[in-house]
Amino acid sequence: MRGYAGKFSEIDLSTGNIKDIRLPEDVLRNYLGGRGVATKILWDRLGKRWETIDPLSPENILLVLAGPLTGYYPGGRMCISGKSPLTLGIVGSTIAGEHAIDMRCAGYDGLIIKGKAEKPVYLLVTDDNVEIKDAFHVWGKDRVETYKILTKEGTEALEKKAPGTREWREPSILHIGPLGEKMSRIAAVQTKFAHGAGYGGYGGVMGSKNLKAILFKGMGPLPEPYDMEKTKDLIWRLAEINFKADSMRRWGTGAAGYDVGARTSSEPVRNWQEEWHDEKSFGVDKFEERVWVKRYWGDFGCPTTCEKLSVVKTGPYKGAFSDNPDYEIQAYGGTNLGIFTPEGNVKICSVMEDLGFCGIQGGNVLGFAAELYQKGILTESDLGFPLEWGDVNAFTKLMKMIADREGVGDILAEGTFRAAVKLGKLKGEDLLKYAVVEKGEAIGAHGIRSRQDYVEEVSYPCSVQGGDHTSPAQRDLRKGDSELTAMLHDCGVYCWFNINDEEARALIWDFLQAVTGWPITADEWYNNMALRILAIQRTALLLGGPDFTWKPLVDDDIPPRWYEPLPSGPYKGRASEKSEVKKDVQRYFNDVGWNEQGIPKSSELKRLGLDDVDAKLKSFFSNR
Repeated sequence: MRGYAGKFSEIDLSTGNIKDIRLPEDVLRNYLGGRGVATKILWDRLGKRWETIDPLSPENILLVLAGPLTGYYPGGRMCISGKSPLTLGIVGSTIAGEHAIDMRCAGYDGLIIKGKAEKPVYLLVTDDNVEIKDAFHVWGKDRVETYKILTKEGTEALEKKAPGTREWREPSILHIGPLGEKMSRIAAVQTKFAHGAGYGGYGGVMGSKNLKAILFKGMGPLPEPYDMEKTKDLIWRLAEINFKADSMRRWGTGAAGYDVGARTSSEPVRNWQEEWHDEKSFGVDKFEERVWVKRYWGDFGCPTTCEKLSVVKTGPYKGAFSDNPDYEIQAYGGTNLGIFTPEGNVKICSVMEDLGFCGIQGGNVLGFAAELYQKGILTESDLGFPLEWGDVNAFTKLMKMIADREGVGDILAEGTFRAAVKLGKLKGEDLLKYAVVEKGEAIGAHGIRSRQDYVEEVSYPCSVQGGDHTSPAQRDLRKGDSELTAMLHDCGVYCWFNINDEEARALIWDFLQAVTGWPITADEWYNNMALRILAIQRTALLLGGPDFTWKPLVDDDIPPRWYEPLPSGPYKGRASEKSEVKKDVQRYFNDVGWNEQGIPKSSELKRLGLDDVDAKLKSFFSNR
């Protein structure tokens, strides 16, 4: 095989046993890598008892995977997966950085992590070797202290392995914060101070395994591609395409913090009570002038370098630092909380990253809590302080309560959906109407009511990854931002910001063949490979459990809030119509080979070679 390191490391934290395994070539050929291989591994190992497995128990498997294009296609990423504590299905959550390249250069395509360590540990992955190390001294530390300690410790360990042979660069590090250690469902897997894999809640899975961090350093080459010269040529062609992306290179997605609200009326404002604002104080030019200190920050092999580094230089939030912030966390850590200044936004982001929050899940639950306070459902006696829109200090206090699982923070640490259910029982009313979530997961910061954003009415209800805006269902299955296209990026495992136009998308099939030697075509991907992965992910989502099981059709719906008319802006009065949403959902089910209940059809599963999935679904639904 070309494009693959050829082996995975399987680590049992309960026993300390570590072994190398290999996957058959047909598995890699049919599922490619990253999200696809994660789906296959999870189904093969856990599928028979999926609905009984607690995602925060030692039974769950944490997968840390690269793909065949990782390190070659511009913009390196890693895919984190497992049974999701949020959706109870399978989410492939990707994170940018050098760790996947270091892992592949160390000789591994991925890590398969099982069980639970007796005490806090971290993993050190070096050339053809994985070690379990004590992490008691970094347990409880925030992002900065964790990075300082483990960077020094990891670099010293590398020097001991090969003393005096080279000047060692620091290892790449994946880690969790205090929130993940407390097994919160809204905790992210983090790297580089401001990068996170937040969808899925896998920071909480790491915490449930007493796994604080994973350090990577590989000194070998990347796996050899099938056609080196063609691969090199394609890298440069794609780099040249992305060098022309002037707006993305200069502003990153942070340009959208004002634009999505003011132009398309699809940005969360005060827990989605509105989606329009015209707050010019939140324009990207204000971020650039007042808080940016590093303008071009790129991960491995990235020609776009869309990340920025922001630091608050003066005032009450002096010293707070974050990335851009990018659009999602601008929205969820800014407008969604009634915060419209760069400094306030960076402070919120900085605290989220210190503690290990997913920016989307964290911002969503903060906005949910603030609306409950606004409506008198949560009171000052519940919280210990007032929680007014725009109050940065109050939201900071609430984040620390959540990270400590203190008082009502213990409930909010479960995420917006579960908090709405539990608080609803305590308060004696239905609070799900205030929860803007899909299948237990907070929705990305792109609304549908104005019909001006890229998402459609089926995007969230039909996505196999819940509220994931990076994996939206689309009626045009081959659309550039459809779920099946997003799945391709998550399986190849590279940054889809570097494939954002038709010219780049047309080259992906050549790139796949140049690296792997497999003549995979668009028809094969969209008609077979992607639908196979999609069907397994949908099946896992339907099985759910053990605390919730999603009801077909009933839970395949948009949040109640989006049936309310937009109250302001140029698209004032627009809302979704339930009858139209239902029709579009049915159309999508038909497009991807599912029946009217959204259950993959037996004939389709057999066509895709998924007889075991078919048998499981028949057994599950016959017993309900």
